[in-house]
Amino acid sequence: MSSPIWHPFTQHALTPDATMVLCGEGAWLETEKGRLLDAISSWWVITHGHRHPRIVEAIKKQTEELDQVIFAGFTHRPAEDLARELVAMAPQGLAHVFYSDSGSTAVEVALKMALGFWKNQNKSRSRIIALEHAYHGDTIGTMSAGARGVFNAAYEPLLFDVARLPFPAPGREQQTLDALAAAAPDAAALIVEPLILGSGGMLVYSADMLGEMAAICRQHGTLFIVDEVMTGFGRTGSLFACEQADVKPDIMCLAKGLSGGVIPLAVTLATAEIFQAHYSTDRSHTFFHSSSFTANPIACAAGRANLEIWRTEPVRDRIAALGRWQEERLAPFRADPRFAQVRRLGTITALDLKVPDPGYLAGIGLELMAFCMARGVLLRPLGNTIYVMPPYCVTQAELDLVYDVIAGAAAHFA
Repeated sequence: MSSPIWHPFTQHALTPDATMVLCGEGAWLETEKGRLLDAISSWWVITHGHRHPRIVEAIKKQTEELDQVIFAGFTHRPAEDLARELVAMAPQGLAHVFYSDSGSTAVEVALKMALGFWKNQNKSRSRIIALEHAYHGDTIGTMSAGARGVFNAAYEPLLFDVARLPFPAPGREQQTLDALAAAAPDAAALIVEPLILGSGGMLVYSADMLGEMAAICRQHGTLFIVDEVMTGFGRTGSLFACEQADVKPDIMCLAKGLSGGVIPLAVTLATAEIFQAHYSTDRSHTFFHSSSFTANPIACAAGRANLEIWRTEPVRDRIAALGRWQEERLAPFRADPRFAQVRRLGTITALDLKVPDPGYLAGIGLELMAFCMARGVLLRPLGNTIYVMPPYCVTQAELDLVYDVIAGAAAHFA
């Protein structure tokens, strides 16, 4: 019997049958067809591994106390404690925490905060600046900030215009900075994925460049928003990517790894100045955003357990080791003529298989995924871009399997 489910980012005419997953543990998923090594952290969310005991226990315990409550005018201990812990570990100056439930909503909230900040001061700065190739989510605001293309072509009539900066590829950095300097004086905010663009093709740029963009924004009073939905919680080698440039953003978006990847949870952190712009006896200055499950207690309990793991387990050591292991296994591919743009940032690696039709819709994308899954590895290439983003519990032997499969794919398809 066919399933009634409509799956995300799936062309059902080409992949009609979804794989049934039965359970998960560590870096592995058990499916109806056998075991799969989860080399993409189940869409970049799982950090410590599937079913980490501390997170599972925190969720169980919270279900026995409070499952859900309206968050407008009410609060609860898991949300209060998690917010204080996040402020303590976030870049200096981020003083307020707004809860939501996905990366898209965290970014949507950030964009609305930025616009409200200026409107409530009666200042006409409403334009958003974003990077070429960016991806920030699938809501209307986040699609508007993202690159125009196949992801959002059908929804173009709904999207608002943004100032688009050229991606700061090596040799093109000054073009990016010049374009930002021209756009910043009357803009509300610049939003960036710090150090690496995810869905845009795992494109990497330098920490120096991130710092330069932040400095130009400060010079012109333009708000600086970092979308750390993917990069947060260790993916780039540091807790937050913006740390590597010593950047102190005005707004920071977190999701995915916030709960260890176990349950939907997101936050948008903002400075006191942005909060104060919405603080007024005039109710029209209220920040008008919410969802029914804002700061769900069970999700917040999972988030607290994740932070406890960061405090008490050698997570940073695991991340450093994973970065070294990834580099060692990537090294042979750097001289392989079948690949281009072989790159690594922290725990993430990516390499582009040379094909006649590169890009997200490259015909080889689905074939690559099927090839890897048939050999026990879950990889979901971005077209011809193969990337590896495993949970931090992955072993060297498991990474060997991943890269052996990638080498086999090159031999099979190239």
